[in-house]
Amino acid sequence: MATDSWAQAVDEQEAAAESIGSLQIKEKPEENGTTANATDSAAAKSEGEKAADDDDKEDKAAQSLLNKLIRNNLVNTTNQVEVLQKDPNSPLYSVKSFEELRLKPQLLKGVYGMGFNRPSKIQETALPMMLAEPPQNLIAQSQSGTGKTAAFVLAMLSHVDPNNKYPQCLCVSPTYELALQTGKVIEQMGRYYPEVKLVYAIRGNKLQRGMKLQEQIVIGTPGTMLDWCSKFRFIDPKKIKVFVLDEADVMIATQGHQDQSIRIQRMLPKNCQMLLFSATFEESVWNFAQRIVPDPNIIKLKREEETLDTIKQYYVLCNSKEEKFQALSNIYGAITIAQAMIFCHTRKTAGWLAGELSREGHQVALLSGEMQVEQRAAVIERFRDGKEKVLVTTNVCARGIDVEQVSVVINFDLPVDKDGNPDNETYLHRIGRTGRFGKRGLAINMVDSKMSMNILHRIQDHFNKKIEKLDTDDLDEIEKIAS
Repeated sequence: MATDSWAQAVDEQEAAAESIGSLQIKEKPEENGTTANATDSAAAKSEGEKAADDDDKEDKAAQSLLNKLIRNNLVNTTNQVEVLQKDPNSPLYSVKSFEELRLKPQLLKGVYGMGFNRPSKIQETALPMMLAEPPQNLIAQSQSGTGKTAAFVLAMLSHVDPNNKYPQCLCVSPTYELALQTGKVIEQMGRYYPEVKLVYAIRGNKLQRGMKLQEQIVIGTPGTMLDWCSKFRFIDPKKIKVFVLDEADVMIATQGHQDQSIRIQRMLPKNCQMLLFSATFEESVWNFAQRIVPDPNIIKLKREEETLDTIKQYYVLCNSKEEKFQALSNIYGAITIAQAMIFCHTRKTAGWLAGELSREGHQVALLSGEMQVEQRAAVIERFRDGKEKVLVTTNVCARGIDVEQVSVVINFDLPVDKDGNPDNETYLHRIGRTGRFGKRGLAINMVDSKMSMNILHRIQDHFNKKIEKLDTDDLDEIEKIAS
């Protein structure tokens, strides 16, 4: 079976999978007039168009959307919350129940209706700040699955005056799809608060010139939101009470979004509450956040260090791609593997390998960048449910995938950066898919050249952790870990 036909077959199979039914996102409307601009159009390109190169490029927006789709509940994080207050003398409040927040009854009902029984770790600290009077500005670090969307949605719904029929809260998201996901949360939480209305400032939502919006909450992408505030004057920015900028790290990765967001912020009144969220806070994100949010309170998650202590690492010497596949087949023939993730550097290799494994009778799932996000989510759900035992993937598709049954991670290609140097962070992230939940894990690295052997040695030196050559004598030990 050719690589292309394999990828196409997987696309068709997963598109038809029943599990995708609950993950569908509305079809994108055609570009039609007033809301279009160059930046939104560029952001709207399909993943297939963007990923013309053989190497998968990391698409932060797609990954963020994927994380939202595959998570059915909150992540049980053990990370500690670090709070830096604007006024260090002000008492630091946190809550253990939603009742302590004195929410409007219809909002409390909406919160419980969404399945939140008690505030998550970030909600405990962030919500009292967001709901304070006078309003407090906030910069918060928060990964997908921590309840941060529900937190800022609750803040917007709480600050809205439903008697005033004009926009009072703006929420800017980096892409159309992420805006729709946030909108779904607003609709769910506001289910018992029908007086509050929502409108999407996204490409294709064409409004008549000269009209004024009557919806109190506007959610959308930066280019369209800026047009609605300045060019078309659908929104009076001076009446905005709350401005939310979500996924800031994704935002600044898209050309033009950073500048557009700053231009929107400059139109808002000085007493407008500014809330900014980002999963990561490298220097570029911090600089952006501090330009957007004056005098902020800051919430950061102290990250737990990922560790290799519970993971046994081996390497296998080969001379070609075909030899690597033969070594992989030999490993599968010698030991029982519960579930495995196999990482490849390119989509082409991933497609070829998935086809070869499938021909040998393995139940294989394939993830790569040309798949639509909803298709990826369906593939991950099937793998998580054990319907496939092998997941072949490139780097970009595997972030945030937690599958308890994964006992083996195989680096079919070692991770390198764009300059060909070892990508230590990616190596740690890859093999961290195993050895989770307190279990022992197994990582096997395929080495096929002097260059890849050099990369392996540098990875070994970086982590100061020996990677042993896999011999037949080791099979009994790895059988215990893998099965």
